Amino acid sequence: MLVVKKFGGTSVGNAERIFNVAKRCIADYNAGNDVVVVLSAMGKYTDVLIDMAQEINPHPSKREMDMLLTTGEQQSVALMAMAMNALGVPAVSLNAFQVQMHTTSAYGNARLHKIDKDRIQAELDQHKIVIVTGFQGIDKYDNYTTLGRGGSDTTAVAIAASLHADLCEIYTDVDGVYTADPRKVETARKLDEVTYDEMLELATLGAGVLHNRSVELAKKYGVTMVVRSSLNNHEGTIVKEGNKMEKMIVSGVAADTDAARVAVVGLKDEPGIAFKLFNNLAKKGINIDMILQSIGHNGKKDISFTCTNEDADEAKAILTDAMDFESIDVRKDVAKVSIVGAGMQSSAGVAAKMFEALYDANINIHMISTSEIRITVLINEKNTERAMNAIHDAFDLGNAD
Repeated sequence: MLVVKKFGGTSVGNAERIFNVAKRCIADYNAGNDVVVVLSAMGKYTDVLIDMAQEINPHPSKREMDMLLTTGEQQSVALMAMAMNALGVPAVSLNAFQVQMHTTSAYGNARLHKIDKDRIQAELDQHKIVIVTGFQGIDKYDNYTTLGRGGSDTTAVAIAASLHADLCEIYTDVDGVYTADPRKVETARKLDEVTYDEMLELATLGAGVLHNRSVELAKKYGVTMVVRSSLNNHEGTIVKEGNKMEKMIVSGVAADTDAARVAVVGLKDEPGIAFKLFNNLAKKGINIDMILQSIGHNGKKDISFTCTNEDADEAKAILTDAMDFESIDVRKDVAKVSIVGAGMQSSAGVAAKMFEALYDANINIHMISTSEIRITVLINEKNTERAMNAIHDAFDLGNAD
């Protein structure tokens, strides 16, 4: 059996934790399994590197930032290999260049093209535990790239897909995927199983357990994932295709406070205006989520949309230069709260129940967006936690029955 195991920064934050992870991986190795380990940088080391860069140059190039940030993972994999060797087990550390993890050249947010499996397989054939840097790759010019925050999850799934691994385990500081963030909702309950689609929605909407691109890859290549704690041996949450063991209409509640609403008022009510607006933003790489367009009046219409807080001011500047309108307003004190569940496709009244819960909690809704398995509302950020609890209680998500 071939197992890919990914550990985040908190799991390898110091020598004691590194040895704990090493022993956990060695237990699988001693059971006769082939083991590949993917690691993030130690603790908050990536943030330390970013602060160092800012001290030297407040506006460093993205290429040099990637060159710097990839050193964090190289440090953690080398130390892990040393720990395993000290425990008497053969292990080897490999970085993105040694493995040949091919990516685009979008520094800071590159996408994986393919992973050459030959080097990893050769080391496995020599009965070694292979420890690989997460979060990084190389482009066609042999420059180091990074995959964005949470990119180590994507690395692990991509390696699992390339090697046709039997299992990809993602270790975090929580026991698995919960019906809501247990730090914000006391009655949140761990799920035994979720579908790829549900997990993808939850990851995209701010659940924070998995990188959304890792779930996309897992679904595309049929990689079975397990999200489990690095701090204990409890059973985690299985992420895979197929029917869930838990027949729930709603599987979880997620919140994203990294949201801003941009309202463009008084646009011409004519064909092509929406295309022009969003095309200008797309050319600058600004991702848009929720969109609301008003009914035209007096030859004018309004369009509102959400983006990240970081992109909001740039979006305003781009549209001010490119578009003709009466006014534009940016609000950053908002948050997106969502419910997700495969069972919503065949159940009526789900939206009404969610809106009733918010009404009973006296929480106003600014925008609404839906898909087959998701309903998202935009609300005032100060009401986020209260909204999550009200919705979680309304759907009785803390009850396993």
